[in-house]
This record gives sequence, structure tokens and C-alpha cells, in this order.
Amino acid sequence: MSYRGAVPSDRAARRPSLRAGHRLVLAVASGVALTLAFPTYNLWWLAPVGVALLSAAVLGATWRLALAIGLVGGLVFFLPTLSWSGIYVGALPWVALSVLQALYIALMTALTAAVQRPLLRTRLQPLAYAAVPVFWVLQETARSHTPFGGFPWARLAFSQADSPLAHLAAWVGAPGVTAAVAALGALLHAAVVIALRRVGGVAPRRARAAYVLSAVLVAFTALAVTAGAASTPPTDGKAVPVMFVQGNVPRPGLDFNAERRKVLDNHVEETLRGLAAGGEPPSLVVWPENASDIDPLRNPDAEAEIRAAVEAAGAPVLLGAVLREPWPMVSNASLFYRPGGGEPERYVKQHPVPFAEYIPYRSFFRHFSDKVDLVTADFTAGHDPAAFEVPLRSGGSYWAIPTICFEVAYDDPMREATLQPSRQNSILVVQTNNATFGYTAESEQQFAISRLRAIEHGRSVVHVSTVGVSAVIHPDGSYEDKTRLFTAAAGRADPVVRSSVTVSDRIGDLPEYTAAGLAALLVALSAAASRKRRGRAARVQAEHREEEEAVVV
Repeated sequence: MSYRGAVPSDRAARRPSLRAGHRLVLAVASGVALTLAFPTYNLWWLAPVGVALLSAAVLGATWRLALAIGLVGGLVFFLPTLSWSGIYVGALPWVALSVLQALYIALMTALTAAVQRPLLRTRLQPLAYAAVPVFWVLQETARSHTPFGGFPWARLAFSQADSPLAHLAAWVGAPGVTAAVAALGALLHAAVVIALRRVGGVAPRRARAAYVLSAVLVAFTALAVTAGAASTPPTDGKAVPVMFVQGNVPRPGLDFNAERRKVLDNHVEETLRGLAAGGEPPSLVVWPENASDIDPLRNPDAEAEIRAAVEAAGAPVLLGAVLREPWPMVSNASLFYRPGGGEPERYVKQHPVPFAEYIPYRSFFRHFSDKVDLVTADFTAGHDPAAFEVPLRSGGSYWAIPTICFEVAYDDPMREATLQPSRQNSILVVQTNNATFGYTAESEQQFAISRLRAIEHGRSVVHVSTVGVSAVIHPDGSYEDKTRLFTAAAGRADPVVRSSVTVSDRIGDLPEYTAAGLAALLVALSAAASRKRRGRAARVQAEHREEEEAVVV
């Protein structure tokens, strides 16, 4: 057996085509593009561009280098996107949250690079690009659940409220929209690689891989755009008159409720003004989270004010209140008051926000910042979704399903609430308080999430904030009567109530499980390719030694 030339070392064979510095520049550009895709910039088309840039930065890198690439790109993305988290509490919570979220991106890129490298040396090269959307979905799933219940903010899907891809949410949910955005980004990267190879000339085997990538790129892009454009969610259903009240607060910031009675007074007064303006009487009046930080179940004056507004409206009022129970904890609740008196029905927020509504391991984290004691009482977690029956003056009724603040970003509570038994004709209600985030992008980011949820669940959404933005969102993601920040307003609209269940609600977590299964397959194929390469290299080296020994003899 003959042997020609030296056997290249494994290190040389794996040498990346881009220098580390160039890769880090791409990571920075990726973070900038992703930031601009989200509100208030709303350049949604930059989301796949950001994914493509990060994919290019990682492809062919070692997992250690990819870890650094992901951390840099993640920090450039999350630091500006989540800057609202430190607007009144200082830099430490903001930076800590951004670093934590960036670590998930870093782990994703490290795992992606580790899986891609062996595949790049085989006929399975196109699968290296498939790793990008697969691991992106898993990354978002992980940070939506961990630690302390997770923080599912700034997911790719939430940048797409104005994109044709948003309509895919009704079929595959937010994880599926993320997968589509990430897949388009990976295929955009692949298209650039193909173009460069065609210019520079490629080996036959790599040319075949390029043709496969080209076909996949064209097919997937056509499918995603066509499906998004053609799957406009239906907006049929019975229209019901609803009023939402944005009462405003005396001042923005952490002490927005320093004059707690004033916040309650604002919402009562704005309700009365809205009713006096005339129009069809509302079937439901919705106030935001923290509309009454005075516990109306224990304060007769607060309850009397609320009752007066309920009787003036002649319709139920759904309001956010802080209840001083169970002692020594408190509850972030949604209370449903009906005309004529009686105990209000309630829903208690199931996902209190760690480090904002409760402090995990308080004594430990106090060593890092005394600001943990700004949360004087921990909020308890509710256990079940709720739905409140709203009667119609014309006969019949519908159900109002409450969600409080950041819960709108979590997939499971929204789906479980929509799928409650016997809740046929319904609307979703998102009650939030954005006063603690000032004039930042947080309110618009949350509003974009509510718009995607409307499409995902095929429901109208009444999104109401103490300080804005507030609006009624239709099942296709469009909206009306949107308010401005830090203004008092009473909005009216006629959202449709619907009973049908979307495909997304039916399949539940299937997109995440599919991503997990595909990830396992990619890991197995990558491991097999790596073993095959090591075996081939060992055989070549053995043959080389035999020839050298023969020459010596």
C-alpha cells in the first residue's frame, strides 16, 4: 500500500477558517441586530440577521471559543434590551440579569459548535446548520424555566408581532415562531456560504452539500413566508363592549404607590369620566395590576370606592389588588366585583417575579446588595388559573380569563388558562403595572408579547397597564385604542369572544419536545462522525508507520 504526503494533524484539520477576533466582531454585530429587532426599535426583520451573524461566528469554532462568542453576543443583546430592569434599582440587578441570560446564549453556542464540527467534515454538513434553530429553541426553553421559575423575556418570537411569521404562532406557538426565525437566520448564513463557495470554487462533495442547502433554503423560506401570510387567524365571534381604565400614578418609579389612595382614586375617577363620555354601556370594566394596593378586603374605604365604580358602571369590574394574605406574605390578585354586592371572585398570580415580588435565599443575596430588602414582604404564588363569567345585557355570557404582568411571557399559564374546561366564549385579560420601569421599552416589549399571545390562542386580549401602554388586541394581533405612557385614559372597544382552540393549544409543548428529539439525533450523528474520523485517522497513521518501518528495513 502506498502513502503520499504527510498526515495532517487533527489540530490542523480542525483549524477554524475565521480568526477569533473576527468571530467576536460578528458576535457583537449579532447582539446589535437582535436588540434592534425588539421594541421600541421594532426592526423585526433583523432577528434572523442577528441569528445568521451569530451562526457565522460559531461555525467551525472550538466549543471554548464558541462559549466566549455566545457570552459576548448575549451581553450585547441583553444589556440594552433589559436595561429597564435597573432604571430605579441601580446597575447591579440589571447587569446580573443580563449576564445570567447571556450565559444561556453562551451554553447554546458552545453546544452548537461542539455538535457542528464533526458534521462539517461529512456528507451530513447541511445538518450543521440545522443545529442552530434546534438549540436556540432549547436555550429559550431552559431560560424560561430556570432558575427560580425562569425569565422568558426577549425570546425571538416576541420580536415578531409585526412580522408575517407571527401568524405561525396559532399553529406552533411561540417556540415554533422562534424556530422559524432561527431557521431563517441559519439558512441566511448558509446562503452566504454557498455564494462564497460558488465564487471561490468548491470540491464536488462540498458542491453537492451546497446544492442541498440551496434547495432547503428556497423551500423553507417559501414555506415560512407563505404559511405566515396565509394563516391569518380568524377574527370571527360575538363582539362585546369592554372598557379598560388606565388611571396613571402620581409619579413613576419604585414609590409609584407612595400615595396608594391616589392610585385607587385615579382609577375610580377615570372610570366615572369614561362612563360619562357616553357610548354603549360596557359589559366589563378592566383595571390594571396594582390599581388598589390598599387591600379592599380589609379596608372598608377602599372597598366602598370600588363598589361605587361598579354600581356606576352597572357591570363587573376586574381589578388588580394587593391582598395582605396569607400573613406574613401578600398576594398579587385579580378581583372580580359584580354589581349588587357579594364577595369578589379572585385569581392569584401563579408566577411571582423573583427579586421583584419575592426574594429567594434573602439572607444569602443580602451579602451582595441591601436592595433585596426593598421587597419588604414576599408575594405568595397562586396555584390555578381562573375565569370569571361576564353576563351580557342582551342575554348569555362570556368568560374573562386574567393573567397578571410577566405571566404573559410564560407559555404554560397562558395555554392552561385558555384551555380551562367549560370556558367556551372567552377573552384574555393581561393586567400589568409598568410604573416601576419609567419611560423605557419594557411596556412596549410586554405589549408585543400580548399581541403574539392573541394570535397564538386565537383570543382577543385586553391589555391594561396603570401607566400604559394599554389597548384591546384582536385575535389577529391587530389592536385599537392604544394609550400613551403616563397618561390617564379610559379606552373602549368591542373585542370578539371566541371558543375555538388553535392548533398551538392542542399540541402544547410538542415543539419543545421535537427540538429535544432533534437535538439528541444531532448529538448522536455528531458523535458517530467524530468516532468515524478518529478511526480513519488511526488507520492512516498505522499505515504510515508500517511504511516507515518497511523503508528502514
